[in-house]
Amino acid sequence: MSNIYQHFRMEEREFIDQVLSWRQTVEQTYAPKLTDFLDPREQDILHTIIGSQSDVRVQFDGGHRNAERKRALIFPDYFIPEMDDFRLELYQVNYPHKFVLIEHPQVLGSLMSLGLKRSKFGDILFEGHTIQVIVSKEVSSYISMQLESVGKASVQLEEKPFSSVIDAKEQWQEKVFTMSSLRLDTLIASIYNFSRQKAQQLISAKKVKVNWAMKENVAFDCRESDTISVRGYGRCKVIAIEGKTKKEKWKVVVGIQK
Repeated sequence: MSNIYQHFRMEEREFIDQVLSWRQTVEQTYAPKLTDFLDPREQDILHTIIGSQSDVRVQFDGGHRNAERKRALIFPDYFIPEMDDFRLELYQVNYPHKFVLIEHPQVLGSLMSLGLKRSKFGDILFEGHTIQVIVSKEVSSYISMQLESVGKASVQLEEKPFSSVIDAKEQWQEKVFTMSSLRLDTLIASIYNFSRQKAQQLISAKKVKVNWAMKENVAFDCRESDTISVRGYGRCKVIAIEGKTKKEKWKVVVGIQK
C-alpha cells in the first residue's frame, strides 16, 4: 500500500490518505460515501486509486455534461447510483443585467464570502446574461438565503431543474513548444511568450496555480496532464511530453484554453 504514493506528488499525500479512508469506510459499512466537489486533479487521483477496484467503485457528477468540478460517489459494487444520490442543486442568479455586468470572479468571491469552502459548490456557468451556480444540497438553503449581492448588484437566486442547465463547453487549442526545461517558470514563459523573469514574478506574486493549487516554487517540475492557470493570461494543460530534440530541448504538446 505504501507504494501507492510513488505515483503521485508529495503534496498530494494528504488527499490520497483521505481517499484511502473513504474506500475503507465503504468496504467496512457496505454503504456509499458522497464527497464534496472535487477539482479534476482530485478526480484523477480518486479514479486511479479506486477505479480498478472490483468491490468498490466510483462515479462522478457535476450537474452538466462538461462539468469541471464534480462530486464523487464511492459505493459497493452492488449499489446502482442515481442522480439524486449526488445531492446537487442548480440556481440561476437573477440580477439587473441591463445596468450591471457580473463576471465569474465576482460570483466566486461572493460565494466564498459567505464562509463556505470552495468544495461546497461546483461550476459557475455563464451564457450571455445568464448565470447559474451548481451547489451541494447540504448548503443550498443557506446560500439561497444569504447570497443577496454580487459586486454592487443585488441578486436573487432561483432554483432551476437540471434540464435547463447551461451547456458550457471548454475549447482548447493544441500547440507544440520546445523549451529548455520542464520548470514552471520556463513552461509558462514559453507558452505565453514572455521572459522567465516575468514568469518568476507572476509565480512569486501568487498568480500561478498548478492543478488548482497555488505554486510559489519557480523550479516546480511540470508533468503530463498538469493544468496550469496564470491569472490574467488564462489556462493551459500539458497534453504530452514527447522527449528531447537533437538540441536537447523538451518537446511539449500544450492545450491552451480559448
